[in-house]
Amino acid sequence: MSSQRVQLDIQDHHVVMDNGILQVTLSKPDGIVTRIQYNGIDNLLEVLNEEVNRGYWDLVWSEAGSVGTTGTFDVIKGTKFEVIVESDEQVEVSFTRKWNPSQEGKLVPLNIDKRFIMLRNSSGFYSYAIFDHLKEWPPFNLPQTRIAFKLRKEKFQYMAIADNRQRYMPLPDDRSQERSKVLDVPEAVLLVNPIEPEFKGEVDDKYEYSSENQNLRVHGWICMDPPVGFWQITPSDEFRSGGPLKQNLTSHVGPTCLAMFLSAHYSGEDLVLKLKPDEPWKKVFGPVFIYLNSVTSNANDDPSPLWEDAKHQMMTEVQKWPYDFPASNEFPKSDQRGNVRGRIQVRDRYVSEDRIPGKGAYVGLAPPGDAGSFQRDCKGYQFWTRADEHGYYSIKNIREGQYNLYAWVPGFIGDYRYDAAINITAGCDNDVHELVYEPPRDGPTLWEIGIPDRSAAKFYVPDPNPNYINKLYVNHPDRFRQYGLWERYAELYPHHDLIYTIGTSDYAKDWFFAQVTRKKDDDTYEGTTWQIKFQLDNVNQSGTFKLRISLATANIAELQIRINDPKADPPLFTTGVIGKDNTILRHGIHGLYWLYSIGIPATSLVEGNNTLFLTQPISNSPLPAFHGLMYDYIRLEGPPSSTSTRGVKPANIAPNTSLD
Repeated sequence: MSSQRVQLDIQDHHVVMDNGILQVTLSKPDGIVTRIQYNGIDNLLEVLNEEVNRGYWDLVWSEAGSVGTTGTFDVIKGTKFEVIVESDEQVEVSFTRKWNPSQEGKLVPLNIDKRFIMLRNSSGFYSYAIFDHLKEWPPFNLPQTRIAFKLRKEKFQYMAIADNRQRYMPLPDDRSQERSKVLDVPEAVLLVNPIEPEFKGEVDDKYEYSSENQNLRVHGWICMDPPVGFWQITPSDEFRSGGPLKQNLTSHVGPTCLAMFLSAHYSGEDLVLKLKPDEPWKKVFGPVFIYLNSVTSNANDDPSPLWEDAKHQMMTEVQKWPYDFPASNEFPKSDQRGNVRGRIQVRDRYVSEDRIPGKGAYVGLAPPGDAGSFQRDCKGYQFWTRADEHGYYSIKNIREGQYNLYAWVPGFIGDYRYDAAINITAGCDNDVHELVYEPPRDGPTLWEIGIPDRSAAKFYVPDPNPNYINKLYVNHPDRFRQYGLWERYAELYPHHDLIYTIGTSDYAKDWFFAQVTRKKDDDTYEGTTWQIKFQLDNVNQSGTFKLRISLATANIAELQIRINDPKADPPLFTTGVIGKDNTILRHGIHGLYWLYSIGIPATSLVEGNNTLFLTQPISNSPLPAFHGLMYDYIRLEGPPSSTSTRGVKPANIAPNTSLD
């Protein structure tokens, strides 16, 4: 490591930060990263690209009232450069773009301050940005914002995003019309004549490399000669939207490396930030760390030393959070934040007479809202953790403000919200003590399919068509990331839809992971109706049964429920048209979570054989996976029994009070 002081060289049109380990050049006053010099490589970024297309912040915006997840793409260029900190130990520079009313309709109404930081003896640099919208300014929509780096394609050809998700990648040239065939969606191409023959016959799609926020801490690219790694490290999720299961893009063919802050991927328009008239908004995105590493020799082209070191550095950055060096007052230091701790348990009398520890519960603070609203929040900050095996949790370094505490417990349906608002102030240490979550439950379980974990991964995921594979995901736990699995449904069920028999069928083998449309002989598509066959020994005609259905995702789909009469009109229940997650086409296994509780009159049921019909009728799109849904869990409950307990409230909650 160098002990050289950090130097700042201000030129006419560029600014260079240099700490003796690396040099970072930014355009002035735009604030575009044009060059990263490291370990004998003159520039890690793609020199064939224009300077504006190498390392940059960008966003997508649209005017208020717009629908959808698209808009105007804007590479954020500053109009003013300023030195914020210049010392032997640290340089921080700012590139700001101010908005004024004369730009209405032409530029997103935001003041944006992009910051870049270099520290002494640090093998990388940091970046964060402050987005500020004033109350009197016009409202707008913001579907996406991120940082993108475009690396040199002849050097960075090995990508790593997890221990079991790394590989040599095709070149961007392989995606050209001459070398590939576009599949059902433009992001997905079949490599028919790649430069490197080893990739022939593979599918390349950036969405095959998405990750959940909770797992998206470090990813990047490796150059083998000289052995150098380029890594994007995100030490905290506080500035990301949608909660810990929200999925975002990572790295993909380019070679491209992304830091995603806000996106509608796997959620749709529900996660487009929409400001209302007279609504002020301010948010700090980042800092994130761009980490560079190298090894002295790598005779076997082994990527593991660089990857293992990047993971170690990621843990170091996580432990340093919140950083104490960003100069902006908008980024609070540790002593300006507060903590929350407590314990969560579950009460379900049909499972146990005793309270059940909330083992592995997801517990988080997010802006005030209804139970589960965190998964659609994209304006505020969120802070999440996992409870231990006894249900104890601790959330540290929370920004000041008012929050609700949200939770869900794997193995149980539904969402918990603590009724009292939680006010976080500097230095506070809030103990909310014991919270008891009572999941939706009316009666004993008669049968169930799956386990409630907000994912369809436990169901049957077929092998891919051998003509459309990604070799990374062959015999891989994430086999659902293969392209075109939706087409396998019609091959498995060419004439009749899925039938599942309680007591005989196995959901891991017999329940297809997604209910999609079926392709007909004339190449059009039709809706599908799945059946669940079950027996009832006794039906109390005065009672009410309860059907619980939790969905892992939906995309312009409708779920109609019928009992024993597949043609009943109207159906017993319909969700209406729901979802714009696009999870199936983007090789995901979950999107937004939906929970439905449907009362079934006993008069609809009979003693002996019964059939539940699940119909998804919409089939307007020419794409088979465009309309569809994934199930998480299905349960039929009998009428309440005399031993059940009702009206159980979370412990230690004073309704409509604020916890300070």
